[in-house]
Amino acid sequence: MPTVTLNRKIFEKIVGKKLPIEKLKDRISYLGTDLEEVNEKEIHVEIFPNRPDLLSEGGFARAFATFVGAKKGIKEYSAKPSGKKMIIDNSAKNIRPYTACAIVKGLNLDNEKLREIIQIQEKLHVTYGRHRKKCAIGIYPLDKISFPIKFLAKKPQDIRFVPLGSDKVMTGAEILSKHDKGKEYAHLLAGLEKFPIFEDSKGKILSMPPIINSDTVGKVDKDTKNIFIECSGFSMKVLEICLNIIVCALADMGAKIESIEINAYGKKIITPNLVPRKNKIDINYVNRILGLNLKDNDIKKYLEMMGYGYKNRAVMIPAYRADILHEIDFIEDIAIAYGYENFIAEIPKVATIAKEVPINKLENKIAGVLIGL
Repeated sequence: MPTVTLNRKIFEKIVGKKLPIEKLKDRISYLGTDLEEVNEKEIHVEIFPNRPDLLSEGGFARAFATFVGAKKGIKEYSAKPSGKKMIIDNSAKNIRPYTACAIVKGLNLDNEKLREIIQIQEKLHVTYGRHRKKCAIGIYPLDKISFPIKFLAKKPQDIRFVPLGSDKVMTGAEILSKHDKGKEYAHLLAGLEKFPIFEDSKGKILSMPPIINSDTVGKVDKDTKNIFIECSGFSMKVLEICLNIIVCALADMGAKIESIEINAYGKKIITPNLVPRKNKIDINYVNRILGLNLKDNDIKKYLEMMGYGYKNRAVMIPAYRADILHEIDFIEDIAIAYGYENFIAEIPKVATIAKEVPINKLENKIAGVLIGL
């Protein structure tokens, strides 16, 4: 599980409420995260894999603000159409088939904000992206790119650009064998005849995902005001949520989000899609699982404490939440908002004696024999 370092001053500014340090420690722990340390400058907290949206100051502060009552309910985001296009070429279909993209404008970067952006990118790579296998993220200075951008695959010897952190042109194959990041992630492209690249309308290569950006058009610094973001991988749903997590975190820094039209294998997709999803919730089911007697107003209160919207027994799920798969996920969050410390311990009415499942005993015996052989 990743540990993130949050700037306490920025965190408290976004939350809009400053708590005494002991209260702060208590509430962070009961939010469902593992607190490691709080000092005057920083908060060190371990984030569980089901909540990648908490991997930044903005994301963590957003969740904490509703949890402690500083803010209420769902925070909605919107993306204005940019008029820009991304074209996914058929050559990428069996290599790394999908990408989700966005434009973010009006960033006012300093060293601290750059650290935040780098941290969320790297933490998402490690966790949600499964070390870049499931999802890889690229961030570029918008002003150096010409649209439309094409996502395609080429033979390694035909790919030539200066990779980030280098001062000379390399081929795709040379990057994997000579560049530090190339050697680290070479296994993700092992056995492929072609490598994926992002290329702008002037033929400039932006990056070779999931390995490395270009040093000439893929390097963001303090002077960068507008950026282009892409997430590439194998599931459009995964990529869209990853993109949403990033752009919402940047919007919390005061930036504006713009969408991009993606032409993918005969279909048009607009990303990011920041419209909240809706799911029904059964109050009787909630009470049966939790052993409580919550009313509709209670459900609304606790869901809003966890950053959801609620109306007519339907839950509005923020576009950046990656962990909501079933109604039981709402119930877990309701339990967190209600407070685990407030549940009364009860002895179950059903008595059972535990024993190993017979098929597992057989499997263990066979495994032992095979290991011995």
